[in-house]
Amino acid sequence: MNITLNNGIVMPQVGLGVYLVEPEVAKNTVLHALKTGYRSIDTAQFYNNEKEVGEAIKESGIPREEIFVTTKVWNSHHGYEETLEAFEESLHKLQLDYIDLYLIHWPMPMKNKYIDTYKALETLYKTGKVKAIGLSNFHIDHIENILSHCTIKPVVNQVECHPYFQQNELKDFCEKHDIYLEAWSPLSRGAVLQDETIVKLAQKYSKSPAQIILRWHIQRNTIIIPKSITPNRIEENFQLFDFNLEDEDMKLINSIDKNERRGREPNTMDMI
Repeated sequence: MNITLNNGIVMPQVGLGVYLVEPEVAKNTVLHALKTGYRSIDTAQFYNNEKEVGEAIKESGIPREEIFVTTKVWNSHHGYEETLEAFEESLHKLQLDYIDLYLIHWPMPMKNKYIDTYKALETLYKTGKVKAIGLSNFHIDHIENILSHCTIKPVVNQVECHPYFQQNELKDFCEKHDIYLEAWSPLSRGAVLQDETIVKLAQKYSKSPAQIILRWHIQRNTIIIPKSITPNRIEENFQLFDFNLEDEDMKLINSIDKNERRGREPNTMDMI
């Protein structure tokens, strides 16, 4: 299942996230995902596994143009020149000629450099080294600031999003501006899997709780990058297109929102 971004680039709606995947495990994890059918891999400068992701892509035998690769510039490299330098380093580690999607990992508002950082992303986009550019962990006010300064609109905003933290206001804002919401931690690091509503729906549809949650994301028109290093879970997380949740069941999942963030609050990332 593919979606079309606001610049016309096509992106798979389901990808593999490799946050906290150790370098020695990352290569085989990505290879298995690609063998399973995944065609989108999400990494970052901070994850310290870009090299292994690149090796897996190279060894997979799958044509480069069929794989959608996302990486991100880390907080330590905010600024125009610093971002250009970080990008070249990521490109080298990934052993690629271009990146499909390049994101600012966190806004770091107290540093007040994310506009300059985004301008570097625009430069990379104009050179063709990046096919699409976007944001990660940006609040509405951060995005508004980007939109008031940019000439190239971001295609996605990748944020924590799951049934316990549905980000409805942010999602509505992004949709209004033709920006896709992309969910990291779409399973709330496993916290939602035991929810009574989710468990009952899993029984009703003869699916796993994870598949119910991920299908809910799909039907909300959200991009997802579930992370796993377990082969059978990698496969399970990709088997989402042979069933549909009924409207009443989508509403049931909508009703369990707790506005409960499990990751960092973007404005506090400046403190570390």
